Amino acid sequence: MSLYKNFKPRAFITLVLMITSIATAQAVPKKMCVFDLLGANGPFFAQMKDYKTVALAWGVELELKPYTSERVAAEDFKAGLCDAVSFTGIRARQFNSFTGTLDAIGAMPSYDHLKSVITTISGKKAAKLMFSGPYEVVAIYPAGAGYMFVNDRSIDTVGELAGKRIAILDSDPAQVEMVNFIGGSPVSASIATMYSKFNNGSVDVTYGPAIVYEAMELYKGLEPNGGIIKFSLVQLTIQILIRKTDFPEGYGQKSREFALSQFDLGVEQIKKYENTIPAKMWISVPEVDVTGYLEVFRQSRIRLRDKGIYNGKMLKLMRMLRCKKDPQQPECTAADKE
Repeated sequence: MSLYKNFKPRAFITLVLMITSIATAQAVPKKMCVFDLLGANGPFFAQMKDYKTVALAWGVELELKPYTSERVAAEDFKAGLCDAVSFTGIRARQFNSFTGTLDAIGAMPSYDHLKSVITTISGKKAAKLMFSGPYEVVAIYPAGAGYMFVNDRSIDTVGELAGKRIAILDSDPAQVEMVNFIGGSPVSASIATMYSKFNNGSVDVTYGPAIVYEAMELYKGLEPNGGIIKFSLVQLTIQILIRKTDFPEGYGQKSREFALSQFDLGVEQIKKYENTIPAKMWISVPEVDVTGYLEVFRQSRIRLRDKGIYNGKMLKLMRMLRCKKDPQQPECTAADKE
């Protein structure tokens, strides 16, 4: 009891406010472009609010600016209108091909696989891989497994995607290559338009994390005969990039370690979104077809690596981690390993 006898709540709160005020006064002000489909009301923008609070301890006061177009966010970052940016790993690929390959199609089967990779590359030994020109990747967050949303439940194998109109991001050449490889009909779109195209019937297939089911009202496009293929097409990420010279020394490493510490919390939130989708909407992939899916994706990654779209070093790291977890997979003894 003696520890609390002289405790004065008001004095303690005052002390906390003083410390926060000092940190804010000493922090360097920086602008950060934040992509979120839902703008300032979205989950990723909320995540960046938490990040902003922690960044004060690293000597930076971030001013967050919401964007509903990640293309515009990327352009403003390039133009110097913001000092930092957060957007999808797919968009980040143009700044850093290594971390941008984390979102390679079929490369990470589960959140556990993704955590293993992010843990490996967030350490100090891998810091040099976070740099590319003036840019540094300072955080990688899970954004959710990407699932295929189809307007016809009979589409549950790779072969049945042939001839289907598939929405692809016009900013990602990897998606064009993949859709052409499986014989689909690519329909160019942005993240902002690909879901409306699905809802109005302009495309037969789109993809995204579970959050878009409610946020973008994809249940409209799924009616009356559609569904969501329960197979992780890609592990999506949100990545934060900065111009290294504009931030205090050591900022990047502290930031990466903090983002990694938030991984489990992020996945917990993602699973809540997945669990809100009605069970009847999910389409199970026949077990006999899973191997076929994996091989098609693997061949696509190799083709994209050879075209310089995917980073070979990252593909090799992810293959090694997959085979460590499941050494019986055919790819682990394949002659043409990634």
